[in-house]
Amino acid sequence: MSLPSVFTIPMSESFVDTLANGLITETIDNQLKLSSMLILLPTKRSCRALREAFIRYSSGKSLLLPRMRPLGDIDEEELVLFNDNNITLPQAVPELHRRLLLTNLILKINSKHYNNLTPNLEQAIYLAGELGQLIDQIYTEGLDFNNLSDLVPDDYAAHWQITIDFLNILTDHWSAILEENGWIEASLRRNRLIELQAEQWQIKQPNFPILAAGSTGSIPATAHLLSVIACLPQGRLVLPGLDQTMDPISIANIDSTHPQSGLYHMLKLLNLTPDQVILWPGSKVGPRDNLIRETMRPIITTDSWVHLDPVIVKSALPGITRIDCQSLNEEAGTIALIMRETLEKPDRTAALVTRDRDLARRVSSDLHRYGIEINDSAGTPLSLTSIGALLILFAQMVVDNFSIHITLATLKHPLILGGLPSGVFRSRVCQFEQQILRSSIITPSITEIIMTLNSKSELRIWFENLLETIKNFVTLMKKPSASVCDLLNTHISCIERLARDEHQTKTTLWNNDAGKLAINFINDLTQASVNLPPIAPCNYPKLLIALMREIAVHSSCGEAHPRLSIFGPLEARLQHADRLILGGLNEDSWPPSNGSDSWMSISMRKKIGLSLSERRIGLSAHDFSQMFASPEVILTRTTRINGIQTVPSRWLLRLDTVLQATKCTDSLSHGNWKYWQKIRDLPTHFIKSEAPAPAPPRTARPHKLSVTNIETLRRDPYAVYARKILNLYPLNPINTNFSVIDYGNLVHKIFDIFLKTHSHDLLPLNALDELLSLAHKNFTEIMNNTNLMVFWWSRFEKSARWFIDKENERRKYLEKSWSEVNGSLEIILPIGCFQITARVDRIDLMKDGTLIIIDYKTGALPTKIEIEYGFSPQLPIEAVIAKYGSFPGITATDVSKLLYWQLSNDPNEKSFASSTKEIDRLVSTTFSGLKELITLFDNESTPYIACPYRKRAPKFSDYLHLARVKEWSSIEINKK
Repeated sequence: MSLPSVFTIPMSESFVDTLANGLITETIDNQLKLSSMLILLPTKRSCRALREAFIRYSSGKSLLLPRMRPLGDIDEEELVLFNDNNITLPQAVPELHRRLLLTNLILKINSKHYNNLTPNLEQAIYLAGELGQLIDQIYTEGLDFNNLSDLVPDDYAAHWQITIDFLNILTDHWSAILEENGWIEASLRRNRLIELQAEQWQIKQPNFPILAAGSTGSIPATAHLLSVIACLPQGRLVLPGLDQTMDPISIANIDSTHPQSGLYHMLKLLNLTPDQVILWPGSKVGPRDNLIRETMRPIITTDSWVHLDPVIVKSALPGITRIDCQSLNEEAGTIALIMRETLEKPDRTAALVTRDRDLARRVSSDLHRYGIEINDSAGTPLSLTSIGALLILFAQMVVDNFSIHITLATLKHPLILGGLPSGVFRSRVCQFEQQILRSSIITPSITEIIMTLNSKSELRIWFENLLETIKNFVTLMKKPSASVCDLLNTHISCIERLARDEHQTKTTLWNNDAGKLAINFINDLTQASVNLPPIAPCNYPKLLIALMREIAVHSSCGEAHPRLSIFGPLEARLQHADRLILGGLNEDSWPPSNGSDSWMSISMRKKIGLSLSERRIGLSAHDFSQMFASPEVILTRTTRINGIQTVPSRWLLRLDTVLQATKCTDSLSHGNWKYWQKIRDLPTHFIKSEAPAPAPPRTARPHKLSVTNIETLRRDPYAVYARKILNLYPLNPINTNFSVIDYGNLVHKIFDIFLKTHSHDLLPLNALDELLSLAHKNFTEIMNNTNLMVFWWSRFEKSARWFIDKENERRKYLEKSWSEVNGSLEIILPIGCFQITARVDRIDLMKDGTLIIIDYKTGALPTKIEIEYGFSPQLPIEAVIAKYGSFPGITATDVSKLLYWQLSNDPNEKSFASSTKEIDRLVSTTFSGLKELITLFDNESTPYIACPYRKRAPKFSDYLHLARVKEWSSIEINKK
């Protein structure tokens, strides 16, 4: 009996190119023979790669290609060709149906029997996914669920016994559920088809050549089919990267983590030794194969590294570049730059292979700066696409009873038009946001705000029309439970109405790739939802998120660049690229972390016969070895992620050790890519930014300012320019919490009401209770948050007690008090009149005929220097108005005191001028300084510069970013 026909293509050779070249050479005299062949490959993507390789090696000539099929895609139609009887198998259970059926089973867990461990809907969907993976693994490896009860000894933790009890329930019911619906597990169906294919080819040998290429036989059913093909008269098995030169000690000590473990297991099934495998015609072992063999040696033979010939290592290093980056941004930017540079040479291709999805997204985003759209084989989760986000946002908005932020996010979604032209609807939303949502401090939900508006308000009518459009969904979501089918139908119906324009034309929600996939998902979920009981509508958004994030959306082929790709390791198998970038080479990424199994422990998996994580590491090691052998390969990693030190991939550590042992470390190229990536964003030259100095004409300059604006004019003239001349005002935050400013305004309001009630005479005995009662009423009206109420109320109580004590003491000398008094002062200038306005917190007329001006402060007080030099001129200017100007109802007279009352956690009184002589001097100085300041800025040649006195610049300003202060002033200057 002849030996099985088994070949191998070395790792250093491009597998698909070498295979295609060999087949074209073999059939050069009879091209019809090539078209009669059947080639079985691991995946659909590898079939496409081989097809492209045939095109490259056909030299532009017409070519009848062989049939190429993925091993996992065998169907009945192909089997019927070689069998007189029809072969029928039940249909595979649709994935979404299976997920929801398993979810329903998990939800039916009786919590009394399982220590109250019944999961919620979101947890059940996740566990159903994990359970589906376990079922697939069991059937893929040719196992079953028999003897589950023997997996958990008595000394195991109790929760493992609970898990096994549930799995027993599953096995008792799951097969019956599938049989009732006429379904079979997809993995089991695939195995049976593969077994039937192998059986048919054994019974009736095909009369055409068959090649099985690129597979390692990791699935038992596939391995059996490969062994059958290898023994057929016209069958051949082509293994990827078999090491035929491994020494006997290493072979004897290969474990599951070794890249050759799967291939040697395949040879064992075929009763072959490595030297009996034939090298594929036209291929040869290169220096890189030797380096890979040494790098991947079993641990027990790594002592041979010290005797390794450096010449062998150095000859393999050309074409390898190693780049260690400091951050993910740097790694992504470097990879994007490498891929962009690849396009400088015609027809040259590049591919990034990585398990790190974050890195892949960053590279894709970075390539956009070059105008490049790249094809990512993993795609984008449907939940992160525009239509997916809208579906989730809309449902969550209703669940949250139209809370501010999520409602705004929904209304601002580009797909929502609300029956209006796009520009009109966007304008209406902006108007609604600015006039309504940003006008109040506490806004729990939009519907509550709408009820406070006038019934004829244009915005209220507009929003109520929107609510009318979606009222069916809102009504359904308020029910205690509803079927998923009803929720879906009503949800989509309302979304489509909201997405229509003013002509009520058909919505464009479903036109692009994501939209088409979304509508398919919705149709599938509608059919599969019969497997779920009615759910609480509040869980509906969670259901959508859990299911949609498992669905990948891929860009249309026409949008992606044809010469650049991003692959995961599985998709990259047998792919060809002139430049291959292996990114994210850190432990827990390459190889992947072991993770945790929600249903079985490691020892339980071992007992039932499931492969352990070591086998997955071995497959990953083989993928790495195949790609590492590419002619040009670039290895990248990030040393720190989110501030945490990373560990290099174990294969990089092995490579480093080999290089160190042979003293070839300096021979490995690191390239200049990081430097080029760094200077990519550096400007070619620097332009020193100048401080803004706008000098508008006099006609545009203000001729009326408040005392507060005078202080701003002194400290930061640019802010006055922005507010009073450009009319720029900051937007209020949405749904903001009660702040220090709000507290200060509230305290002023309370004391104003109290003083207007008791403007003269002695205070009543219950004055404190009256003040606290007044305060409590005002606090309760504004503050609904209990925690904030307690925090601010304790502060106010201290201030109130101090205020009443102080007031009782002052009433002996007080004639009358005025609160929140408006006043003004006109200053005559050579070219016109300038008006200064003020609103004084409090003015007291004392029995000696003088006035005392008091200002309430709930924050920090200005210093004496700031007052004397005019940087905090509020009290001095108010004294000027009291003497030279006008406070209605108050006779102009001398001021005897200027006081600050600090109403904080430690209330106190502070005087900055407490004698007539001192105040007269301050008033005189302030008045003359005020005229000089106003005259200066009344001159159109005087610019409104930003923060002219750095030490006296305002601590907080809404216009510092507009003035670009940080661009033209250094941090050191600001600190001085």
